Amino acid sequence: MENKTAVIALAALAQESRLAIYRALVQAGPAGLAAGKISEATGIAPSSLSFHLKELTYANLVNSRNESRFVIYTANFSAMNDLLAFLTENCCDGHPCLSLSACSANNESLPSTPTDTPS
Repeated sequence: MENKTAVIALAALAQESRLAIYRALVQAGPAGLAAGKISEATGIAPSSLSFHLKELTYANLVNSRNESRFVIYTANFSAMNDLLAFLTENCCDGHPCLSLSACSANNESLPSTPTDTPS
């Protein structure tokens, strides 16, 4: 995966509504959800939902298919797995990691809650 592709995907998920949509689609699994069901599950108005689905589709994180008169949206699990692999490909200097603690020299230095909160 190229840096640009990863940035586009991460930017698409770096918005609360799009993250909620993506998580709802992950929970739905390969069967996916119609736009109306996504709207119900996330509480996002249909007028906003189409914009967010377009952004997730552009980032290749969501696929769509027509079924009868509905458009069914599904999470693109392959793209997410590629993104996760890209983010962790150089983990632990190339040695397999069993957990986050294996990657951290000193777990006490990791904050349990964020110290910087955006305004």
